Amino acid sequence: MTGPGERPAGEPPEHERVPEQATSAGQGPVRAAGVRGGLTVGVLGVLEVAVDGRPVPLTTGKLRTLLVVLAMSASATVSMKRLAEAVWSDAQPRHSRRCLQIYAARLREALGREWIETRQDGLLLRAGPDAVDALRFERALDRAAAERGCPRERELIQDALTLWRGQPFDGVSSRWLEEIQAPRLTERHLTALERRAELDILAGRAGDAVADLSEQVSRHPMRESLCLRLLVALDRCGRQAEALRWYGRVRAVIARELGVEPNRDLRRAHADLLAGRPLDAPGAVPAAGQGRWSHRPGQYGLNRSNLFGRPSR
Repeated sequence: MTGPGERPAGEPPEHERVPEQATSAGQGPVRAAGVRGGLTVGVLGVLEVAVDGRPVPLTTGKLRTLLVVLAMSASATVSMKRLAEAVWSDAQPRHSRRCLQIYAARLREALGREWIETRQDGLLLRAGPDAVDALRFERALDRAAAERGCPRERELIQDALTLWRGQPFDGVSSRWLEEIQAPRLTERHLTALERRAELDILAGRAGDAVADLSEQVSRHPMRESLCLRLLVALDRCGRQAEALRWYGRVRAVIARELGVEPNRDLRRAHADLLAGRPLDAPGAVPAAGQGRWSHRPGQYGLNRSNLFGRPSR
């Protein structure tokens, strides 16, 4: 038996698990041989596609887009109408259905015929969610949310963050991906980073959080929640002067871009730093003798909604 929050013996972390591949109707998923067995699609960074561990180059832009849209709804049928909207946005060709069928045929040639299935009114990527890093990422965060406050929460967050390689859908052109899916995944990523930093600070490991927080604040200087956690982490490490410099940088960006001052929490943290008062965790409330950081509902960002797909029957 395993204790609360412990990973069962022999169970690998989320980012090392063998993808489960969907099979024909009526059969359950089967575990592919080898860590990279079957089809894998990586979209959390530059697109990476492999079959049985061998990279599959997809040089045509529309092929890449079609595969990624199908991958985001793995094991669910995506209608031709929705596919056309995602692939071409408002500039759909006159015979978009025929074009999609041609692209699907080319994907079968590149990947293998078994991976792309034509349904009555759409296409289906015959691979389980474990084959797509973005879906594994979201599942790990959902599991972390369910384990909130338990020892395993940080481990699950770390499993999810390990899958993140860079800007989602890098090199794939689609308004749906760029305007809806990428921002949603990025929000979940940043929220998870913030939560991991909170857990590290509460556990007395503020130094572990500083490097990641500094990098992310540099990339997202107007995300005040990130900056606040960086100030707290630096303060806990005795680096108050550095915290004041970071506040000044963020304040300058916010003033230049928005013409306003930072929010009340950041201003209060700044005043406490100047007065030499230790910074408290944002929203901390006492619980069993230890501070806790309050979070809004959906603390790891929005849950994945399958906007295009419908479950396979």
